[in-house]
Amino acid sequence: MAYAPTNFSEKFLKFNDQWSPKIIGQMNDYHFKLVKIEGEFVWHSHADTDEVFIVLDGEMKIRFRDGEVALREGEMFIIPKGLEHNTFAEKECRIMLVERAGTINTGDAQSELTAQDNQWI
Repeated sequence: MAYAPTNFSEKFLKFNDQWSPKIIGQMNDYHFKLVKIEGEFVWHSHADTDEVFIVLDGEMKIRFRDGEVALREGEMFIIPKGLEHNTFAEKECRIMLVERAGTINTGDAQSELTAQDNQWI
């Protein structure tokens, strides 16, 4: 067996589309996903799972109905299951998501931004 690290920069070079998470690894029932975001996402929630956002490059905001959190490179935030939110990045932001396998990016909302699930790079 060959042992090799996962290089985030190399993985980000493999795609250009935004708001379309790409799976780079799995741990038990959880996927590690890379995604490029810019602009505003749809309001949604995930009834059955928490969601982790880790900013690798850039800045973003996670908005809630009663406030927001700003994240910069090197910061993370965990959104509790069931909490309605949307995400926003003024300029392209590169993030890693950690979420249960099978989690759809738009959660309970159907949108033109709903991405195909289970895309590995």
